[in-house]
Amino acid sequence: MILRDKFFINGQWVAPSSKETIDVHNAGTGAVMGKVPAGIDKDVDAAVAAARAAFEGWSATPAADRAAYLQKISDGLKARAAELGSTIAQEVGMPIKLAGRIQAGLPIANFANYSKIASSFSFESKNGNSLVVREPVGVVGAITPWNYPLHQIALKVAPALAAGCTVVLKPSEVAPFNAFILAEVIEAAGLPKGVFNLVTGFGPAAGEALVKHPQVDMISFTGSTRAGKRISEVAAQTVKRVALELGGKSASVILEDADLAAAVKGTVTGCYLNSGQTCTALTRMLVPASKYDEAAKLAVEAAKGFTLGDPMSEATRLGPLSSQMQLERVRDYIKKGVAEGAELLTGGADQPDGLPGGYFVKPTIFGKVKNSMTIAQEEIFGPVLSIIAYQDEEEAVRIANDTPYGLAGAVWSTDDARAQKVARRIRAGQVDVNGGAFNMNAPFGGFKQSGHGREAGVYGLEEFLEYKSLQLKG
Repeated sequence: MILRDKFFINGQWVAPSSKETIDVHNAGTGAVMGKVPAGIDKDVDAAVAAARAAFEGWSATPAADRAAYLQKISDGLKARAAELGSTIAQEVGMPIKLAGRIQAGLPIANFANYSKIASSFSFESKNGNSLVVREPVGVVGAITPWNYPLHQIALKVAPALAAGCTVVLKPSEVAPFNAFILAEVIEAAGLPKGVFNLVTGFGPAAGEALVKHPQVDMISFTGSTRAGKRISEVAAQTVKRVALELGGKSASVILEDADLAAAVKGTVTGCYLNSGQTCTALTRMLVPASKYDEAAKLAVEAAKGFTLGDPMSEATRLGPLSSQMQLERVRDYIKKGVAEGAELLTGGADQPDGLPGGYFVKPTIFGKVKNSMTIAQEEIFGPVLSIIAYQDEEEAVRIANDTPYGLAGAVWSTDDARAQKVARRIRAGQVDVNGGAFNMNAPFGGFKQSGHGREAGVYGLEEFLEYKSLQLKG
């Protein structure tokens, strides 16, 4: 049992204002694995006050010194990588082998990367008689999700610190323990007091208090589109900057000349990563009508390779979902897919055999899906793939763009030029071409209701900077 009973505010571990606590559940068993405090507005006020007091000194700290702190944090996380991987595997359900590489490895890499970026970034430039200066936006409220908990924290905290901002972090209450490990690492790195502050709690209490706080200059949020809309409404009252990375319903467009076996396998893998709990998951597979039967067969075969099991087992390829609420949500979508006439090719809403505990859903594939169906329009956030047939390239592009979202997508073709041409027509923030690898320095973010703003690399740093023009006399 992991018991966390204090917040990290102003460089110290302090008691919360409320005695209310939040149970954190082990995704693989459903059992309570620990508790964290449920923060309220008073806790947020204290954290923001600390961040505001620390801002002037931190923003004036040379970029090279800020970079050195970020490298120390990366080194500290690396020393606790095994603990982080194990903790997040239990919180979220990602199989331990992947959790070590992704859930722990990416945050370690990103803190180190922002150390390099801070060292090399040009914070000022000349333009005619003007000196254009890039200054930190101020106090940043970071509100992060549970699916890639520390990774999403790193993509906000690391660039914000690199920019010279101070931070108040409100992590997801579903997967909060990794954030406490980060706070311990930051404390050990000797970051000046108040530069980083941690408060846990529920969104309507702690999260909303942070968003509406007049001393917070920017909110960076990753989560659902519904929550993003609410944050935009509340933040508008103080005209603060808002960066949103929200939901997705990404299409994997397999053109008729593609290597079908490779494209289907890549799509299924892109759908099932982290049990489908990925905002960029390739949840719609678009295939030529003439190749539908073959693609459906290949997809079912690929799904069989995703063995369900204990996320702490090295043999597991598909872990559980993160919570009971998520389990019920995904099962309801599967039932809705059947009710609306989609063909259930494999999987389903019933409890998997041999797994009585935990939040498990079978790897599921629907065939003969129409893009107007609920399962093709709404983000499910589970291991559920919809196969949609199309007649020609024009229809494929239309279907791919026929969604409120625009976060990601994929295009497959043996003709790279053709694949890139189609990719340019997809209204999404990032499109994988023939299985192109993830690039931690490329901008990450969405079009339409997938949000606005970009994370990762230098683009992520720039989100936390303001422009100032100094008009100089010649």
